[in-house]
Amino acid sequence: MKEFDTVIVGAGLAGLTCGLELSGKGKKVLLLEAEPVVGGRTANYSLGGMEVESGFHRYIGYYTTMPKVLRKAGIRLNEIFTWEEKIEIRVKHDDKLVTLGLAPLFGPLKLISGVLGNNKLLSLRDKLSLVPFFLNGFKDYALKPKELDKMSIREYAAKYGVREDAFHNVVVPLSTGIYFLPPERYSAYVFFGLLAPGIPRLFKLRIGAYLGGMTDVMCRPMADVIEKRCGTVMTKQKVVKLLLNEQQEVIGVETHSGEKFYGKHVVVATTLNSAKQLLNVPFGKHAWFQPMLKLPMMPAAVFQIDLKKPALRKDITTFGPRTSMASFAEQSRTTFRGRPGRLSIILADPEKFLPLTPEETLEIVLRDAEALGMHIREDVLDYRKIDHNYDFHSLEPGYNWMRPDQNTPVKGLVLAGDYTMQPIFATMEGACISGVNAAKIILKRKNPIRRKSQEGYI
Repeated sequence: MKEFDTVIVGAGLAGLTCGLELSGKGKKVLLLEAEPVVGGRTANYSLGGMEVESGFHRYIGYYTTMPKVLRKAGIRLNEIFTWEEKIEIRVKHDDKLVTLGLAPLFGPLKLISGVLGNNKLLSLRDKLSLVPFFLNGFKDYALKPKELDKMSIREYAAKYGVREDAFHNVVVPLSTGIYFLPPERYSAYVFFGLLAPGIPRLFKLRIGAYLGGMTDVMCRPMADVIEKRCGTVMTKQKVVKLLLNEQQEVIGVETHSGEKFYGKHVVVATTLNSAKQLLNVPFGKHAWFQPMLKLPMMPAAVFQIDLKKPALRKDITTFGPRTSMASFAEQSRTTFRGRPGRLSIILADPEKFLPLTPEETLEIVLRDAEALGMHIREDVLDYRKIDHNYDFHSLEPGYNWMRPDQNTPVKGLVLAGDYTMQPIFATMEGACISGVNAAKIILKRKNPIRRKSQEGYI
């Protein structure tokens, strides 16, 4: 029989991190990935002859676990990122830009200029209205998290008198621009929870844009290290069933082809949607799993366009409040070098776009791009729409408590994924934290005794 110390279901960032940690301790691990490439929601691949990514991703400088994980894989941050010290916010039907510096250490003048400047779009009263909003938000995040999670960011901004221009030109880009939920549905707890970890590490804050597809520059190299340590990574292996013994302990998995793999531990490191499908049949009536199985999910829609020339004069993280273009960037000089032009876009209100055809979506994007000062209609070469019907756990108010811990009450079963309970929500940092935590749980557990399955002893 195919036996391993740990079988990991899913070779996204959480699964790769867990595999990297365990293989580094001499454990024999197997990673099974349903897709043709590793990376999960951070993957790049060819879609109908066009190279695309599953999303539009940025590395945040205050991350701590993710850089440690990458270094363990021999990946140097400065070799896979180009660093941005500011972001741009394009205002609809206005040729002015809001430029916000983000890097106190690496770009202090840009930070000061952003705070003191932009006066034509953000008046002094606008800026001052943000002060009590942020001060009270961080205080409530620390002292009243449950109460804060009952409110949307729109309600919280209204409570502290944030002016409309300040709300749409600052708060919305930092909320909807990141997780594409409208502010009326975006948890205030999540909003401040994404920003709060950066406060003690504010000096490290900046944004990293990838110098290549994330499978190529990050995820595949992580998988290569696992394999060099005698681990095994297999793609096109969709796990359809968890194998249990008579004591209802998890002892392995079965793939779509009927192949069975056994392990002393099994880590389910898939998306929440896939995890629900695997866990519902054996544990659907188990009280511990009930909140997780009822935790709502939310979709995402990404649109990527190849162009005859760059859409913007530089590759920089950009936000388009009050348009379909929640966040976007020209990427022909960074992630998709070699393309004459490449615009990657996270679409706001993804529920609206899921039923639309790529052609219908392109027309909406082109109109909004023009409203933001980008005249690209005649430059379009090719385009792709990437839909994720169940991309993240819901970040709406009231659901945070339903996220499960990585450690389950079922012997042999551990969870990993950014939806599990860790402090950074649905981010790459959160995925890495969950993978590290899952590995720690396994390393602390005593090896389970040999137990009988329907196929025999393992």
